[in-house]
Amino acid sequence: MSAPLRIREAIVVEGRYDKAALAGVVDTLILETAGFGVFKDAERLAFLRRLAAVRGLIVLTDSDGAGFVIRNHLKGAIPKDQLKHAYIPDVYGKERRKKAPGKEGKLGVEGMPRPVLRAALLRAGATVLGEDAPARPAGGLTMADLFALGLSGAPDAAARRGALLERLDLPQHMGAKALLAALNALYTPQELDGLLGGG
Repeated sequence: MSAPLRIREAIVVEGRYDKAALAGVVDTLILETAGFGVFKDAERLAFLRRLAAVRGLIVLTDSDGAGFVIRNHLKGAIPKDQLKHAYIPDVYGKERRKKAPGKEGKLGVEGMPRPVLRAALLRAGATVLGEDAPARPAGGLTMADLFALGLSGAPDAAARRGALLERLDLPQHMGAKALLAALNALYTPQELDGLLGGG
């Protein structure tokens, strides 16, 4: 099995099973649209726009009609030069966890073998980083750092996280892990230092 691709762009998929399928294929931030949820979630869309502006975004949705509706929504909401599109082939069948195939009978992202997902991302023009290149602009903030800052594990951590999310104009529903991923994706070490009160 090949090592995960370290890529610059973040990837947006439809749901958590798609995200899980991609986890062993790439080393980058993977986000979900929550299916059609992104249509009415202005915060989530604003976050995707910010990520696209900072590092680029690859859209990887299912090959059915619903996947294309979501893809077209993102196409219209994010500047073309910040967006890349990865496509999976039409393969008929059903995912193991499902009792029946989807409406169109096609496998989604979660049902694709890893080599197929990897090839789709490379075809889309994913920016593969070398061993010595940092995977993202940040300096590797960890969960221990969030704990030390009182943003995780403390009695008032949720309230403190909420205040920081509001200050940074990030979605309020983010938990500690999601906040960590967002901070590492959007800010350099110097910016984080200033934001979190170190400078």
